[in-house]
Amino acid sequence: MKLSIEAELAYAFAKDTQIIAILEASHTSDQVILSELLDIQPSAKILSDTTASGDRRIRASLSGDVTIRYTATVENNLRQLLPPSGTRHLWSDLPSEVLPFLLPSRFCPSDKFMRFAQRQFGGAGDGVAQIMAILEWIHRNVDYVAGVSNAETTAERTFVDRAGVCRDFTHLGITLARALGIPARAVSAYALQLDPPDFHAIFEVYIENGWWLIDPTRLAPIEGIVRIGSGRDASDIAFLTSDKQCQVIRQTIQVSEVS
Repeated sequence: MKLSIEAELAYAFAKDTQIIAILEASHTSDQVILSELLDIQPSAKILSDTTASGDRRIRASLSGDVTIRYTATVENNLRQLLPPSGTRHLWSDLPSEVLPFLLPSRFCPSDKFMRFAQRQFGGAGDGVAQIMAILEWIHRNVDYVAGVSNAETTAERTFVDRAGVCRDFTHLGITLARALGIPARAVSAYALQLDPPDFHAIFEVYIENGWWLIDPTRLAPIEGIVRIGSGRDASDIAFLTSDKQCQVIRQTIQVSEVS
């Protein structure tokens, strides 16, 4: 599927605010960037770098009212859906770069859920079956409700409240997967058919020697996803991080299929 992305973020920054932004489509094996343009007005000096996983970050010092625009056309016809079956890896067989995604993190306290996860999902079958059982449990027990959570909400809070938005669904899914010993990481994305259009948080699990994308909210088709960034949880994949307070003027995201 070929997707067109248009993102515009307008912010009011205090003088000389340092920012890190993760807005550009990631360079990964399951998507190809056919064209793209990143524009910041007023113009500013940008420092760009790419992580080992293909995620791209920009750094800059911004002041006053600033508009950041990103447009791209991305082909993701190499993306594969989670297979119908697949065993989870022994930890000794995992690549070293995958190991951090077995561990508890700020928003995903998986060590507190080991007993629950083993009782609820441990007997579901192989690794894929356990992940599918987690997704079904979230679907049946957690409501998608805006305003229930905030930027500080952890998976533990979502488990109690049984409500949240995509970020909260993702943190809970990651937490339960890690509690079963399955590596899982958060993914920020542009998503086709997301209503209302916005940045989307999903997650992926490491099974059968690869990472597999999953949307625990069921709001967007995986084939309509464009990866932006990945990390332990939301703290690693925020689309904008600044060292001073800033004010949102407007933010618009549009994703459409290119025929």
